[in-house]
Amino acid sequence: MEFKIDKTDENARACTIKTAHSIIKTPVFMPVGTVGAVKSLDAVDMSEILDAKIILANTYHMYLRPTSKVVKNFGGLHGFTKFNRSFLTDSGGFQAFSLSKISKTTDEGIKFASHIDGSRHYFTPKSVIDIQHNLKSDIMMILDDLIALPATKKRVEESIKRTILWGKEALEYHKFKQMNGIGINQNLFGIIQGGTDYEARKKCALEFSEMEFDGLAIGGLSVGESNEEMYDTVEGVMEFIDENRPRYLMGVGTPEDLIENIERGVDMFDCVMPTRNARNGTLFTSFGKINIKSAKFINDDMPIDKECDCYTCKRYSRGYLNHLYRSKELTFYRLASLHNLHYYLNLTKGAREAILKREFSKFKKAFYAKRS
Repeated sequence: MEFKIDKTDENARACTIKTAHSIIKTPVFMPVGTVGAVKSLDAVDMSEILDAKIILANTYHMYLRPTSKVVKNFGGLHGFTKFNRSFLTDSGGFQAFSLSKISKTTDEGIKFASHIDGSRHYFTPKSVIDIQHNLKSDIMMILDDLIALPATKKRVEESIKRTILWGKEALEYHKFKQMNGIGINQNLFGIIQGGTDYEARKKCALEFSEMEFDGLAIGGLSVGESNEEMYDTVEGVMEFIDENRPRYLMGVGTPEDLIENIERGVDMFDCVMPTRNARNGTLFTSFGKINIKSAKFINDDMPIDKECDCYTCKRYSRGYLNHLYRSKELTFYRLASLHNLHYYLNLTKGAREAILKREFSKFKKAFYAKRS
């Protein structure tokens, strides 16, 4: 991986990340393709229509079905999905914790039951690296001990101790495998945990900044805390994160979350919100959200957003989309998802352009002014 800071505007950053499969300009939003596909969209939609440079796939889901060995036989995620740009794979720890009715976390790893058939499985810091080596993702994430918020101080301390232990083990194992010709073009990110506890985040960030991770992520947010607690936590931990590596805020979030955290120095984001909301009829626009299933759109011949130049807005009306949704037509999912993802990708692209001109403050004010 090559990483370069192109320009800063106070804490906001415009950077370039180069992997084996694409050049990624940050700030960047990564669409979520949980099982190797962004829901209702294919590789052509992602690369030729949306021009996404990187998407996220989920280690837990790919491990259970179709299995990482099957994906490996197709040449990894790129050969399996035909999306020939970058993939980031998360460790699967959150899903093992949250989707399993029976999960148990120890210092050695996470034992869990499959949400598909109840079969028993075990994730360790090394096994999730093996899975991700099979998937051949460009960026791999370590196994981390994520906790729901609020949490006791004892549980937070246990989480960061375990996450640091697992991070060190994963990094050493990945370096060992690379020496043996495996995962040579793959990169590994550490995940900073600590809830909303300033000292815990500081400790975890400082420990990981001393290790040879290719990038550093902030995990364990947007799991029950308020927006202000999230923003304060990100702002507080930033001074302890090595600035010469990509900074990734995991699983966040709303358009406002992106703007606020770009201002605080975050480079990379992912979230299911744009596609999940699209399927439920909620569409993001420059002036806020609209619910396309509302009866007021039945005869509306306007595009979703007159300021949007996405595939959907250039071709179809609110009235037509309202009809597709009410008719339960599957085409709606694709058209709505294309619009929402274009909005997110365009928002981060606009933020980058503003940072390059050192006008991010002006960009942020305009963003909120339109929405009010």
